[in-house]
Amino acid sequence: MIIYGKQICATLMERHPELIERFILAKEIDKKEFAKIKELKKPIEKVDPKKAQALARGGNHQGWLCDVKPYRYADFNEIKDSDFLVVLAGLTDVGNIGAIIRTAYALGADGVIVSGVKQIKSEAVIRASAGAMFDLPVAVVPNLLDILNELKQKGFTLYGASMDGEPIESVEIEQKRVLVLGSEGSGIPKRAMERMDRRVTVKMVRPFDSLNVSAAAAILIYRMGNA
Repeated sequence: MIIYGKQICATLMERHPELIERFILAKEIDKKEFAKIKELKKPIEKVDPKKAQALARGGNHQGWLCDVKPYRYADFNEIKDSDFLVVLAGLTDVGNIGAIIRTAYALGADGVIVSGVKQIKSEAVIRASAGAMFDLPVAVVPNLLDILNELKQKGFTLYGASMDGEPIESVEIEQKRVLVLGSEGSGIPKRAMERMDRRVTVKMVRPFDSLNVSAAAAILIYRMGNA
């Protein structure tokens, strides 16, 4: 699996060097940085810009690429005893998924469950999460209703993000809680919304349609992470 970009490669070097199989460099880099790469004793391949661009599939690699071990998704059983989970109900935009994973990790969630989809593009989501996906358990559970029912059975309170919900700052947050976020276009599916214990929203100061789902997620996760 190819990961590219200076920041994410540096993050892997510092926090998860065991995942790196080899470095692929497309330009001369700073001597100190190159010395750090050599210290890891991983294979180093130098390639021309054309090949690097192909490996990055047109992305901005900045001359830094890493070939890493396949991402291992968490099993639901690994995170079911947590206190704070985020469920993404039908989100497919890798940029939004990655941004939410990054926020969830930074603001104290214990794990993220991607549901309502069969699979996600790991490389793109890892990049969008700035590498946070390597530090936060992420599970993929296709059947959304099944996972919501199981979470309720585990004693979680389900909070669904909705435009017609209660302002998040006025809602009492339980210790075992799940924030459920729907897709940009249609939100949380109706049958899933019926299973929510509370509907929550970000109160707007000025009249506007809605916030981007990753922006709304950041506010909601911050509030629920500090409950």
